[in-house]
Amino acid sequence: MKNWDSLDEHGVCTADKDCEDAYRVCQILDIPFHQVSYVKEYWNDVFTDFLNEYEKGRTPNPDIICNKHIKFSCFFHYALDNLGADAVATGHYARTSLEDEEVFQQKHIKRPEGLFRNRFEIRNVVKLLQAADSFKDQTFFLSQVSQDALRRTIFPLGGLTKDFVKKIAAENRLHHVLQKKESMGICFVGKRNFEHFILQYLQPQPGKFISIEDNKVLGTHKGWFLYTLGQRAKISGLREPWFVVEKDGTKGDVFVAPRTDHPALYRDLLRTNRVHWIAEEPPSALVRDKMMECHFRFFHQMALVPCVLTLNQDGTVWLTAVRAVRALTPGQFAVFYKGDECLGSGKILRVGPSAYTLQKGQGKAGGAPEGSGSIPGDGPSLRPSL
Repeated sequence: MKNWDSLDEHGVCTADKDCEDAYRVCQILDIPFHQVSYVKEYWNDVFTDFLNEYEKGRTPNPDIICNKHIKFSCFFHYALDNLGADAVATGHYARTSLEDEEVFQQKHIKRPEGLFRNRFEIRNVVKLLQAADSFKDQTFFLSQVSQDALRRTIFPLGGLTKDFVKKIAAENRLHHVLQKKESMGICFVGKRNFEHFILQYLQPQPGKFISIEDNKVLGTHKGWFLYTLGQRAKISGLREPWFVVEKDGTKGDVFVAPRTDHPALYRDLLRTNRVHWIAEEPPSALVRDKMMECHFRFFHQMALVPCVLTLNQDGTVWLTAVRAVRALTPGQFAVFYKGDECLGSGKILRVGPSAYTLQKGQGKAGGAPEGSGSIPGDGPSLRPSL
């Protein structure tokens, strides 16, 4: 599957290298090789969203969006409809509540149309479960995938550890893929400087770096959208590290604090867009009580944090974490868990003020910088009514 047309710094297309590696695997295993291009779909559904989010000052997660729109939609339907596949297998470290045999039988189960479809869906629900190797678990990236796709997908690595998978690969003469480095970061940026990359697509919007502690101007930058809450801000002429704690989209200013664990970085309240629930839409406990205890994370491999969800009428949720979390980031996905089940996720649209800014009086009505995804308010009254 090729999703991006680009050359790296040495004029080599990494997608071509991946294609070559996949072709060699197919040769060794003696299975047919098919290639599909979703460059146009990726641009429209993933990359355009990525740029739109940055322009709004949010920090998107293109991996989650790619799985939703490309891998488990375009690619999934191509495999089933064009190739006539019984199921799709992916290398994600994840599991579902279906045995492989049950997945293969789905092809032959007649699904009702119209009125009774919803009852059928509820009765034959598939749960997304964390992998046996909890460190490698990738349910985070699958938290927006549909029931239809999960019902026809198998995850052969779900019960295995990475080391064991490498052992199997070595025994099957797949040494050329064993030597590959793990792909990290955003595929279409690669090793390029992120600021240079994004400024090829978005207009620079010069602004100031301002200390959250005394409002002193510390330097200038090329665009408030280039910065993510919690990241180190490279400020010309300053040797000690400063970290982004707030962004003001109307003025284009970025507020910074002098420590990576500065209290202005910690928040315990957020609001999502309409949540995508994987198995139950929404969970019955949440519908019944309008509240539900569970755990969440907003980046891969982050330790799960206990929280309380409050359901809004429009399908969005308020999330209150039991403890303040560093750098809650608008644009990222809050992914919900109960036990080893991944319940689904919602994009973080707004975050509450930190206790630090409330104490300083910047959390007063209208005080939180606009466009940062911060929720202006006067402290407790902005809490969802529990």
